[in-house]
Amino acid sequence: MTDRADPVAYPPRGLCREEAARYVGLGTTLFDRLVEEGRMPRPARIGRRTVWDRLKLDAAFADLDEDNGENVLDRALRLIPHRG
Repeated sequence: MTDRADPVAYPPRGLCREEAARYVGLGTTLFDRLVEEGRMPRPARIGRRTVWDRLKLDAAFADLDEDNGENVLDRALRLIPHRG
């Protein structure tokens, strides 16, 4: 098998620890602490590789600024007027 440039440009779905931390704008030490606290997702093990799912990182990042524990989707749903 030869190495060829991939003609499709797309972001990787699985990120190593350093890439995952950089993706959310953090250093690895703070990123590791947030993973331990459950504020960032745990990685998946694929063979010998440890990878973080970029989409799970996006969701966790969106919830980081929520001091009241209410995530962005719950807040949006609360703002929709209910008919009844």
